[in-house]
Amino acid sequence: MVGDTLLIALYAALGAATAGLAGAVALRLLRNRSVTLSLAVVAAVTVAAMLAGTMLVSWAMLLSEHDLRVVTMVCAMAAVVSFAVALLLGRSVVKGSRALAEATRALGDDGSFIPPATALTAELSHLSAQLAASSARLAASRERERALEASRRELVAWISHDLRTPLAGLQAMAEALEDGVVDDPRLYYTRIRTEVGRMNTMVGDLFELSRIQAGVLALTTTRMSVYDLVGDALAGADALAREHGVRLVGDRVERVPVEVDGREMSRVLANLLVNAIRRTPADGTVAVSARREADRVVLAVTDGCGGIPPEDLPRVFDTGWRGTDARTPPAGAGLGLAIVRGIVEAHRGRAAVRNVPGGCRFEVHLPAAV
Repeated sequence: MVGDTLLIALYAALGAATAGLAGAVALRLLRNRSVTLSLAVVAAVTVAAMLAGTMLVSWAMLLSEHDLRVVTMVCAMAAVVSFAVALLLGRSVVKGSRALAEATRALGDDGSFIPPATALTAELSHLSAQLAASSARLAASRERERALEASRRELVAWISHDLRTPLAGLQAMAEALEDGVVDDPRLYYTRIRTEVGRMNTMVGDLFELSRIQAGVLALTTTRMSVYDLVGDALAGADALAREHGVRLVGDRVERVPVEVDGREMSRVLANLLVNAIRRTPADGTVAVSARREADRVVLAVTDGCGGIPPEDLPRVFDTGWRGTDARTPPAGAGLGLAIVRGIVEAHRGRAAVRNVPGGCRFEVHLPAAV
């Protein structure tokens, strides 16, 4: 009895394996055709495997022709139902695939992706969700690129304006000195030196910004106290503050440690202080504070500029931004705050600005030293 069972299993396995091998060959030959055809092959292989096994077992067991016809008819009905189900499933998958392909074609044309309304399989739904996320990222990237390009064009225009003015002045003073029509040459030498210094600062800012945007800003970090950083920055800006009649105040500067590049972070504070002093009217106050908040150190510079228009706040740290009333060389080339953001982000921090009563507050958030 056990021997007969093993023999039946052997014949059934032999028939099924033959049908399966033929199906595998067919699927390989049809691998670049429609999924509907592949599903039909799978259905055919299933029925053929059952029929082949049954035929071999029937032959081995010497079943009657009547019994063999019954078994064959049952397999034929199963084949019809299998093919019908495979056809319906294949058409559904193909319909969803075509709808997804059409939506993807729109992504290539105008960059937008709208998920198809057609019901999709789980795999196609996952692919559609991934395409939608990629489309959103591409849209954000294009928007950033457009904003950056507009900022670059604006920067070129402003730099051209700011360079043209001192260059014209230098040319006029050089010609006057050359023609000997100057009563006091030393005054012209002083003006020339001032203009050259301003242009040198502008070129230095451009070089620094190019390093930041190229991602080649090398930082040499050391552990230091923000108290020392703020003290050095206040001392460096004191002469400019006196010239403008502005009071500098160290307001609640805590002795908290940070891991930063001292030279670059000093530049950040210097840029913020120069910007604040130039924007604050005479007899105004510029306050600097430093405190620890959880795992962050917050450096803040508060000025008396009267506030920034809300629509301009998102652009304050953009390259070339100088506000609507800053079109003259004393306001700089509009690179200082862009450099601030670049250096701070290189330190894994962030720069922010918000309006406060009477002015605005620039904040630098840095990771606190462990």
